[in-house]
Amino acid sequence: MPGALQRPAVVSRVSDLIGYTPLLELASTETGSRLLLKLEMFNPTGTAKIRMARAMVTAAEEAGELRTGGRIIESTSGNTGLGLAVIAAERGYTFTAVVDNHACVDKLRGMKALGTELVYVVDDGTEELATAAREELAEDMARGQDNTIFTEQHNNPANGVGYFPVAHELNEALDGAIDVLIGAVGTGGALCGTSRELSKLISGFTVIGVEPKGSIAFGGPAHDYYQSGTGTPEGAEIGALVDFDLIDEGVKVGDVEAFATCRAVARTGLLIGGSAGGVVHEALTRLQSLPPGSTMVALINDGGEKYMDTVFNDDWMQERNLLNDEAEREIDELLSKLRRNR
Repeated sequence: MPGALQRPAVVSRVSDLIGYTPLLELASTETGSRLLLKLEMFNPTGTAKIRMARAMVTAAEEAGELRTGGRIIESTSGNTGLGLAVIAAERGYTFTAVVDNHACVDKLRGMKALGTELVYVVDDGTEELATAAREELAEDMARGQDNTIFTEQHNNPANGVGYFPVAHELNEALDGAIDVLIGAVGTGGALCGTSRELSKLISGFTVIGVEPKGSIAFGGPAHDYYQSGTGTPEGAEIGALVDFDLIDEGVKVGDVEAFATCRAVARTGLLIGGSAGGVVHEALTRLQSLPPGSTMVALINDGGEKYMDTVFNDDWMQERNLLNDEAEREIDELLSKLRRNR
């Protein structure tokens, strides 16, 4: 994929800015192993999910399911909706997002600012994650409607295809030197789509999937969790894009650890989102045990700017018993140790 890391100096559409996201070396060991973060918050809307939003809409157009003046409907906790809102605005479609109050308020505000119609499946102010109910309502709204699609991100093959360019970007930037790929597992599109394409380019790398404790993709027990845009809550079906044959190991990280990591990483100058905190926590925990000279790449699917009212809000954290000074201190100390080796 020659020239994959080059973007024209001037573009004509916001979606032309998708991709080419940078890699940041967050930490390294005395034995030369390093943790690189693929910073997907440098995409428009500050998230990786605009990649698959564009791919899903393009696939629907090519299949003749979506035509001029059409309507897109999706169930979303925010980031997919932001991506679809941009693509819909550029291409002249109406976009309806079926949401719940589990989503970060800034994501909901962002979608609305981009012209999205928000439909709440639960409108009583509760923060309950209502994935199954959202999916059902979105499907019902699209059923039988002309020139209307339910993009159905959890089961849409184009979701995974949207992340194929990530594999090419990583391969070109690192000249194939990737030993471990680690990322969050929600729809499965980002991690499995990237790893599927990357396996065509290089071999011998390990894939680690991370979900919140309480999610069911890698087994129970099921319970509520606050990491948004990731995992499979009780009552929801595991998405068709979660390909267990591509994931060498599935692990769980709790909200306390994930959010403590976000807050500790922020003190290095980088804001990352809640689920990305879980990924980085697991990556940091494993880094020192890797063979000397290993390269671990963590997919960081969004930035922390959307979480000022939640993860980075002491009052919100305390009200939910998520604020843990000791956990933050442990990550601070580990980061300090590993950053001295860079």
